[in-house]
Amino acid sequence: MPVPAPTHAEATQALYLQHHGWLVARLRRKLGCAWDAADLAQSTFVRVLAATGQRLDDVAEPRAYLTTIAQRLLSNHLRRRQIERAYLDALATLPEPVAPPPDARLMVLETLVAIDRLLGGLPVAARQAFLLWRLEELTQEQIAAQLGISRTSVRRHLAAAAERCYFAESP
Repeated sequence: MPVPAPTHAEATQALYLQHHGWLVARLRRKLGCAWDAADLAQSTFVRVLAATGQRLDDVAEPRAYLTTIAQRLLSNHLRRRQIERAYLDALATLPEPVAPPPDARLMVLETLVAIDRLLGGLPVAARQAFLLWRLEELTQEQIAAQLGISRTSVRRHLAAAAERCYFAESP
């Protein structure tokens, strides 16, 4: 009688038992922080578990598979940290009474990360044009002059950014 194939959860558990320690060590070397490495490793296996369409027994190189997922999570983590650092630096320039309370800071930080993720796939000029238009409220002519591009290019960049925002998946 043939042995039934393991369920996705069982295959994920086996992958976890075999490679979790290795993945944490790898991430710790990259991050220099055991806590962040453990969190990212855990998030990697949560992603594996959530990917029910992926048959784990079809994965020829499990460490390469885990590395790919972990690298994406690591990039997001480092990008978020960079945004957070820039935001905190900007807050540090504000006088104490003007600085927002901690809960508002967290909300703004989450919004900044979401905007960064949303606009991340756009060319740099399109991101800059969109941010100048939405945040600085510059006209298309002013954006063109500041970026040294034509007004037609500005219009094309704004359309691409607006399309990305409009068709973004809801959280």
